[in-house]
Amino acid sequence: MLNLITIYDIAKRANVSPATVSRVLNGYPDVSQKTREKVQRITAELGFQPNAAARGLATKRSWTIGVFFQDHVNSGFKHPFLHDVLSSFKDVMGGRGYDLLFFANHTLEGAQDSFAGRARHRNVDGVLLLGVPRTEPTLDTLVGAGIPCMSVDLDLFGPRAGYICSDNKGGANLAMNFLAERGHRRIAFIGDRFSTKPGHDRLLGYQESLHRHGLVFHNQWISYGDFTEDGGKSAMKQMLELDERPTAVFCAGDMMAIGAMGAIRESGLEPGRDISVIGFDDIAYAKYLNLTTIAQHKEELGSQAAVALLKLIEDPSQSPPVLTIGTELVVRGTVQPV
Repeated sequence: MLNLITIYDIAKRANVSPATVSRVLNGYPDVSQKTREKVQRITAELGFQPNAAARGLATKRSWTIGVFFQDHVNSGFKHPFLHDVLSSFKDVMGGRGYDLLFFANHTLEGAQDSFAGRARHRNVDGVLLLGVPRTEPTLDTLVGAGIPCMSVDLDLFGPRAGYICSDNKGGANLAMNFLAERGHRRIAFIGDRFSTKPGHDRLLGYQESLHRHGLVFHNQWISYGDFTEDGGKSAMKQMLELDERPTAVFCAGDMMAIGAMGAIRESGLEPGRDISVIGFDDIAYAKYLNLTTIAQHKEELGSQAAVALLKLIEDPSQSPPVLTIGTELVVRGTVQPV
């Protein structure tokens, strides 16, 4: 007959109460580090696996986080920016005993299709929104649902909902200052046709920097892509056909910058030498293409979103945060002085 290990066996071996073992296994903070480590060591030695259903009954939680992950170009988990954010979010949540449930972008006809309805149906303890546009029609129902929620790059705010983003406007200022200091006066911008918060803020930073440096604003020097390589390439081709061509282009995303570099080369010119290019994100590909860019701290975005969501879950009186993570200039070879 199989002998099943219980928390009473662990408590006896550790010389603590079963309640203390339960609190350690369920992640409660009010246990000393010494006792916690002792219980965890004995749990591992005995090969104890807590029952998820029993754990949920004890804590009134499902120990599951719902993730609404949308990507308009359908690159999914291969997306070079979103993947890194998700990875660090997962690591923090997993370390606290939570599993992630990824919601599909499309549901069967007649099924619950609101963010709040689907989250309630799956009984998740909290929600992360990543890559979700401002135009989603059911966002308001989620804000009013009382479900702990954090969003990345989406200014969603309510009694139980906060958000985190990079300093997108500050990053745009860094890019523009760098170009202006190297003598560029004709600076174009390839932006975001989807009107996301990052795209909007980077455009604002571009426009404010033009004014601050006394540079001329030309409508024809602003074009829009879709954060893809093809989108950046198409936008740059339009710039290259202008009678008065810019000497530099600031792209609101690295993939668009990579596309712009391709268009420049196809026209017989060289990025950096003939037209300077600067991107935003510092995705992994950027260093291999020697792309000067503005780095987002992607891992910090994910980990800080997780920490903030955990606080909202564990403390109903916690005020939802609005968090901004700094950016930094990464100088490589695609920006040269005029």
